[in-house]
Amino acid sequence: MKKELVIEWKHIGKDIDHTCERCEETGMALNAVLAEISMLLEMEGVSVRIIETILENDTVAESNSLLFNGVPIEDLLEGIEVTTTPCGSCSCITCDAETECRALRYNGEEYEAIPPDLIGRAAAKALEME
Repeated sequence: MKKELVIEWKHIGKDIDHTCERCEETGMALNAVLAEISMLLEMEGVSVRIIETILENDTVAESNSLLFNGVPIEDLLEGIEVTTTPCGSCSCITCDAETECRALRYNGEEYEAIPPDLIGRAAAKALEME
């Protein structure tokens, strides 16, 4: 039976070209990781499906998040803490100068965009759970 990896990328903005800078960076990292591992996944019989969920401006707290087979990255990888930081780019989109966007804290580092290594590890972990 073929395995499937469903990755949902949530962000605000009307489309990929009009999202906040950190969400765009997360999306680019996701695409880069998938380009790098797609042949390996295919050889292992794993199909990958990306769902891009464009959120309304009032749900910015959910923005810049990745779910792997329905599980948020912070629940897949031990030690990740979700936080928020001021985001000028989101402020421009929402027209609210006080807008904060999701960020991750991991091993003492804060990441405004989700880095490729965490995306790859979360994908592997999600597939282990199947």
